[in-house]
Amino acid sequence: MPDRLPPLTALRAFEAAARHMSFAKAAQELHVTPAALSFQIKSLETELGAPLFHRLNRAVTLTQAGQMLAPELSEGFDRLNSAWRAVRRSLDGAVLTVTAGPGFTAKCLAPRLYGFAQAHPDIELRFLAGLRRFDFQRDEVDVAIRYGLGPDEGLFSETLIDEGIAPLMRPDLAARYPTPESLRMAPLIEDSSHAFLDPAPDWQAWFAACGIDHRPTVATSFSQVDHALDAALAGGGVALSRTSLAQGLLASGQLVAPYDIMLATPARFRFLCPTGTEQRPQIAAFKDWLFGEIRALPSGIEGKTLVSVLRP
Repeated sequence: MPDRLPPLTALRAFEAAARHMSFAKAAQELHVTPAALSFQIKSLETELGAPLFHRLNRAVTLTQAGQMLAPELSEGFDRLNSAWRAVRRSLDGAVLTVTAGPGFTAKCLAPRLYGFAQAHPDIELRFLAGLRRFDFQRDEVDVAIRYGLGPDEGLFSETLIDEGIAPLMRPDLAARYPTPESLRMAPLIEDSSHAFLDPAPDWQAWFAACGIDHRPTVATSFSQVDHALDAALAGGGVALSRTSLAQGLLASGQLVAPYDIMLATPARFRFLCPTGTEQRPQIAAFKDWLFGEIRALPSGIEGKTLVSVLRP
């Protein structure tokens, strides 16, 4: 039996029919007639020397040979499609797709995007706000901004900003609670977006870092960091949250971090893209702009004492 591959159109016809388990639906997907699709599959079976489908009265099922071939072909066509999309994206300098979490998008990207649009009118930015793990090729994503520990194998990865986790509040609340000890009487807001860390950098960990024996009661808990910061900005209490996402609010004085002690963790915001693509003009332009914007403001941890929450 020769090793040469059969025509790609015949393989494509079989893959679509096996995926739909219907010649009619496969023909509709491929924009051919059912008779033409059936002819392609029949020619494939003739070349193979074995049937790929059991043709029943009103349905089809895969033979053993068809069951062996179908998943491999589906994976192969997926890889071909991903490679084709990746090459087309690399040649299209007008569109840049970025994914970031809702908190980073709301607090760091959205307030600054007008500046990028003015500086780079030739680049169209598309944003996917979400926390799920994206596949760069399959989901046609160019850049991901992610918070966590990694690892970032196979990716270009660079830390965006150093940070601490600290009590953040409005200046009027800072005047009401001038010392860490006085926070025992304050309404405490919990930002549980970093609860995946072990041990968790929570209120009890912060009081312990200050040498205060206190089992705090949390008034309000938020799963999204931007919601916790908005609650603190509204005067609803004191949020134990990340300085990285409060950078603009701290720089403007809307929120303050009045105490010396901050918690430190190994988690960071990272700028991620497939290795080698960081030099693509539109990715390099976005990276330079984003790092310049973020590093133009104080990080919020200057002059503070950072206490690690890692177990010794």
